[in-house]
Amino acid sequence: MNKETVRLMGNGVKRQPGAKRAYKSPRRAEQAAATRNAVLAAARELFVSNGYTATTVAEIAGHARVSVDTVYATVGRKPALLRELVETAISGTEQAVPAEQRDYVVRIRLATSARDKITIYAQAITGIQQRMAPVFLALRDAASTDQECASLWSEIAERRATNMGTFAADLRTTGELRTDLSDHQVADIIWSMNAAEYWVLLVRERGWRPAQFAAWLIDAWTRLLLA
Repeated sequence: MNKETVRLMGNGVKRQPGAKRAYKSPRRAEQAAATRNAVLAAARELFVSNGYTATTVAEIAGHARVSVDTVYATVGRKPALLRELVETAISGTEQAVPAEQRDYVVRIRLATSARDKITIYAQAITGIQQRMAPVFLALRDAASTDQECASLWSEIAERRATNMGTFAADLRTTGELRTDLSDHQVADIIWSMNAAEYWVLLVRERGWRPAQFAAWLIDAWTRLLLA
């Protein structure tokens, strides 16, 4: 019996009708997604209400009605849970979405006037902050005691700054920005005013409505940045 015959016989064994095959069940996938969402919802509620440090994985598991092992298997440890909450709050979906692929970013790039670009972004950031601000404040507090959270805080802050640099450069292409402001200054102004802390000051502490906050950003950025 030569090697080729042995190989063909081996292939035949692998392809026998009774052999196990990889199978993906749509229902199992839906159940896994539902479990993951339940875990994240529980983590969000507890991180926001009790704080990151005071919340245990066991409490998250109990709140989501799953086992601790399921929390680890579906998302991961506490820092991973917090990262997922931040990323999904930013994207507004069940998964993280790169900045350049987000719907509002695409619309900003297609807009031709600086005011239209500012309007789209101000409305988008208002929607984002309604989801993200409570989680972002939990991350800020966690960063003071947890090194992984501190790294995530710095990463998100730098990513925001980079994205605002891109936004400032895009605004500059309209020819409508003030010439006495550099792109770096424009980016820093927007970066400071789209922060979760700014949202909390006006909406949570001063009682502004979200629509009022969006209108304020549009008006302020138009007055501050455009010639």
